[in-house]
Amino acid sequence: MEKLSNLARIVTDRRVKESPLFDFSAKKSAHKDLKLIRLLEEAPDSTQLQLTKALYGRVSATSNTSFRKLKSRVQQKLLNHLYFLEQSDPRHLVSRRYELQCIGLYHQVTILYGEGEYLLAEQLLRKCLRQALEGEFTEYAVLATRLLGKLYVDLRQPARYRAASKQLQKLQELMALEDEAGQIYWSSKMAQAHTVRARRALLNDLPGYLAQLQQLHEKARSYTTFNYLYLIQLTLLEFTGNYEEIIKITTATEKLWAKGKINRRRFDSRFNNYMTAYAYLHNKQASIGLRLSEGYLKDFHPSSGNWFFFMENYVLLALHAGQYSQAQQLLEMAHKNPYFRKQRAAARQRWDLYKAYIYFLQPENSPLTLRHFNQFVQTVPDYSRDKQGYNVAILILQYLNFLRRQDVENLLARLESLRKYEQRHLRESATLRSQLFFRLLVLTVKENFDPEACEKKGQPLLHRLHEAPQPGEAYAEIEIIPYEALWGITLDILRANLAEDKAAEQARRARVA
Repeated sequence: MEKLSNLARIVTDRRVKESPLFDFSAKKSAHKDLKLIRLLEEAPDSTQLQLTKALYGRVSATSNTSFRKLKSRVQQKLLNHLYFLEQSDPRHLVSRRYELQCIGLYHQVTILYGEGEYLLAEQLLRKCLRQALEGEFTEYAVLATRLLGKLYVDLRQPARYRAASKQLQKLQELMALEDEAGQIYWSSKMAQAHTVRARRALLNDLPGYLAQLQQLHEKARSYTTFNYLYLIQLTLLEFTGNYEEIIKITTATEKLWAKGKINRRRFDSRFNNYMTAYAYLHNKQASIGLRLSEGYLKDFHPSSGNWFFFMENYVLLALHAGQYSQAQQLLEMAHKNPYFRKQRAAARQRWDLYKAYIYFLQPENSPLTLRHFNQFVQTVPDYSRDKQGYNVAILILQYLNFLRRQDVENLLARLESLRKYEQRHLRESATLRSQLFFRLLVLTVKENFDPEACEKKGQPLLHRLHEAPQPGEAYAEIEIIPYEALWGITLDILRANLAEDKAAEQARRARVA
């Protein structure tokens, strides 16, 4: 039912006018189609059993059959209603409205052509081609030009047919270059979604991909090849940890866009905004990134996946800047977004991890009781053994939670997990920061949880941690809280535990006396 519920939300939230298929303005209706929509709006997580009972009064073989037919009919109506969605909102992807205009015109033309309305079809087809060329949508320009050639054959216009054929050949050559560039880019993108081993292998391939894309762009000089080249450049800089250069490139590209030297129907400056804030986060300039993000957020539509990606970065900026209350407010804002549930399972798991860290930092503001919080931390999902960037963060959080609880047995078990993880996965120089922080945590056990001894003997490690560079994305591990700040939190936990133990001892002595 989740797919139908999400589809209903999209349609009801973003219609441009009342649908010819549903009367959405009706508050009450006996029509089961609309009643199903209302039920999904009120309770999007409803099961098929619950919906069947609500619609038909009881569950039986007959009502189940009726519901399946109803569900299929409503889904088709909702899909048909996608033609009526509002697309002019500037917070959506900038290219979407122009691309959909091309698609809409081409769809109308194919119907007119099939009906033999050649003159009107030619008029709309030329408009479709003009918009496709202005937006540099080569694939739609190819479709329009190809159909235009067929139309001129039917109209017996050889001169126009030859002109269309010549234009089609050039467009097809351009599309071949763009397709080759796209294949390079999307193959690299797919590798990023695999294991960390694959990501590190990709790091070796990226310079070659960059050179290939540079050659293709020099031949094509189109927006599409420029965009693939630009994205690969940023990916290589991310993977190598050159965040300062990312800031320079995004700033320079934004200036070119402002001057109109990059297609304004295609390039979305919000991507640049996101990458700039992201670079400030990883360049240890979280306060600057946080300030910029406050202005950037309004440009993202809450229904888009980009809104959630941006919010993840925004939350991390707040955490790295030490603004924990603001991070909690942003977390709650994300969870209240009605589109939160449409994210992939992995994204929702990341939000659970952010939530766990924020509640750990501010237990007084947590809606969870201590018992429930401890259960929550223990059930934070484990990621793959090949580490997808968050395993270290999970292990650290669980360790610190046991440390706060003074649960020595579980703490030592988690410490052993940290040691094994370091031996298996953190042997390269790029993982130095995680290695150093693990050694600081080991120090707490070696020094018998004495805060003063840990602080003193941890100074050399802490100094090395300050000097260690941020690793690139190829090495994946994410610091939800900077390790330097986490070490300060660790020492605070040790001091609080020591004070609690002293108070308990004094109380015991008082009772004995």
